[in-house]
Amino acid sequence: MSDRLAGRLEALSALTGIRLVRQSGEPARLPAALRLLRPHQWVKNAIVASPLLLFPADLTLENLYLIISAVVSFCLLASAVYIINDICDREADRVHPVKRFRPIASGAISLQIALLLAAFALLAGLGLGLWLSPRFAAIGAVYFAANLAYSFGLKNASIIDVMIIALGFVLRIVAGTVAIGVTAGVWVMVCVGLAALFLALAKRRDDVVRALDTAHRRSLNGYNKLFLDTAIAVVLGALLVAYVIYTTNEAAVARFGTPDLYLTLPFVLAGILRYLQITLVEERSGAPTVILLTDRFMIGSLACWAVSFALLVHL
Repeated sequence: MSDRLAGRLEALSALTGIRLVRQSGEPARLPAALRLLRPHQWVKNAIVASPLLLFPADLTLENLYLIISAVVSFCLLASAVYIINDICDREADRVHPVKRFRPIASGAISLQIALLLAAFALLAGLGLGLWLSPRFAAIGAVYFAANLAYSFGLKNASIIDVMIIALGFVLRIVAGTVAIGVTAGVWVMVCVGLAALFLALAKRRDDVVRALDTAHRRSLNGYNKLFLDTAIAVVLGALLVAYVIYTTNEAAVARFGTPDLYLTLPFVLAGILRYLQITLVEERSGAPTVILLTDRFMIGSLACWAVSFALLVHL
């Protein structure tokens, strides 16, 4: 980069409050404003679209349009939550070995600009949700409120912190069903909630293994490896039982037209065991999104599950 261009970028940075030139030692990444929205985390909102897979009879072009709008709404709401969380955690993030490079903690973006981006994402997400339906907007508001409470204190309460994370995923799937006018079965929500709880517990275990300073995350005072390993075992046992019940209950058999969905269980079990291996053996379960998007075994298990599920339903 030429000195002249660098000088112009620095001047623009001073004007906008967004640093456009990275500091020495900082990893090269996306622009600060985009990083602040955490687009790599938007993949979590794909679960909003899952009702289209769970209700194949409702897979229409109109419902596809509604689901895409619902996913975009939750991506905006999630980004608003991430920004507010980064604002609240900026001092603690500055002493974290990885999080110190986040836009606010590193000074790449000003507090004022961050607040404006959060407000825009929140209003746009709720506005789009209201366009879909008042009920959808209400679910989005509950999701935002729960995460706001998490950012402003509940994240410091052990057990409650991971329960809030799991609740966020349950609200996502409920929002998806509301968007296309169907009703999610209780066992679907139980499975989603337990799977999310497992991922959250595995992430806390990674925090404990890495001996993170409890000043950064005070809820770690209520966790240790023995407790987390036991909790993970309990949650996974419940998850497997719930999945078997879901795939064999009369409502699911009638909806999908097959009593054989339980045959997808080996792929679910394979995925669970691989993530458990990553958590307990490799001890690197701190970034669930990255693991699910990059680990070949996990990707293969998910793909085999999806293909087998589709074949059983449509053949």
